[in-house]
Amino acid sequence: MFLPKYPDSPTPPPAYSQTVADQMPARRPAPQISVSTGAVAAVLVGGVVLTALLAAVAVAAVSVAVAAVVLRSLLRDQHRRR
Repeated sequence: MFLPKYPDSPTPPPAYSQTVADQMPARRPAPQISVSTGAVAAVLVGGVVLTALLAAVAVAAVSVAVAAVVLRSLLRDQHRRR
């Protein structure tokens, strides 16, 4: 039922004769990729801005952590005096 049906008289594969042109494929020219200076400048400016934002977030996180430690120590000293 699900067996494949083969042709009654199969045709032989075509015979190819090798020539000099077949042995050495022709080289296609590489596509030209042009990058404008505006695109390079935009990528550089974007990288600088993202790096600055990351540094600002890191500095803010460190300052919040230091403020939390200072407030904790002040509150601990205040509870000890009572």
